[in-house]
Amino acid sequence: MTAVSIDLSQCAKTWPDGTRALHPLDLHVPGGQILALLGPSGCGKTTLLRLIAGLAGADAGSAIRFDGQDVTRLPAERRGVGVVFQNYALFPNMDVLANVAYGLRVRGMARAEREARAREMLALVRLQEHAGRRVDQLSGGQRQRVALARALAIEPRVLLLDEPLTALDAQLREHLRVELAQMLRELGITTVIVTHDQQEAMMLGDRIAVMSAGRLEQVGTPEHLYRSPATPFVAEFIGTLCTVRAGLSDGLLVPGQATQRFRPHQAQPVPPVALACQGQVLGRYFLGDSVRLEIALQDGQRLGLAVPPDDAHQPGQAVSIRLRPQ
Repeated sequence: MTAVSIDLSQCAKTWPDGTRALHPLDLHVPGGQILALLGPSGCGKTTLLRLIAGLAGADAGSAIRFDGQDVTRLPAERRGVGVVFQNYALFPNMDVLANVAYGLRVRGMARAEREARAREMLALVRLQEHAGRRVDQLSGGQRQRVALARALAIEPRVLLLDEPLTALDAQLREHLRVELAQMLRELGITTVIVTHDQQEAMMLGDRIAVMSAGRLEQVGTPEHLYRSPATPFVAEFIGTLCTVRAGLSDGLLVPGQATQRFRPHQAQPVPPVALACQGQVLGRYFLGDSVRLEIALQDGQRLGLAVPPDDAHQPGQAVSIRLRPQ
């Protein structure tokens, strides 16, 4: 099946009480691309996903098209979308195979054909040996993959994932990010993922659409958003942004009235230098592939800097801050 594009034109949503959940926005998702909708709780990203799915109706004047076909007023079951919900919405009274085959049964597919298709999907997500198990006997990661297999079984035109890893513990979530990213790229299906986790968005998304208060702030690749944020909100939300009242001289931050902004990886602590912004290391936190230093500057500001794991700075040491040459 050829991957389809998604086009939203002046897409908006107002609740019956008059609350504007989504301000009019335009968005294009090329066929086969993975788009991550990223933003804080209440920003409108799940509402937008539900509009694409047909689970909520868009305001008058909105247009939603799949490969040029207007689906704005089509019900969800006629749009050809597969949806994986945050809680997975699996049926506890059915075994794994029956859960995956459910959508095919609703569509009237013959039993032998739908079971063959369901087993094919379970093999895709590497759960074929669990076909006869109850879903309550599975781990969180296995349930997530069953939900994905069920969504893929109907051969959807578009795959929609609503916070698919939120319910998992941190270690499993990190593992499944990699697994899910590889699987989605192998499938080549047009996918929209809702998440509030910036690392998840940057790992899973070919592009990221950053949202705030029902508005689309910026769309771009993870690297573009990180290096060239279009708004202060994007700069603060993608990665970490350090802001100090200082100028720059020979790479050293020096006290002043100008506002200097930089990413933690761009800065490094050095021995105290006269006239430079000086501070004290408050804490040192080993994170494996990096160390985070919490530094208090003389003017009371706090900085969190990412440094190499072999950095030797310890709490209590006096430091100045230098920006690395670009």
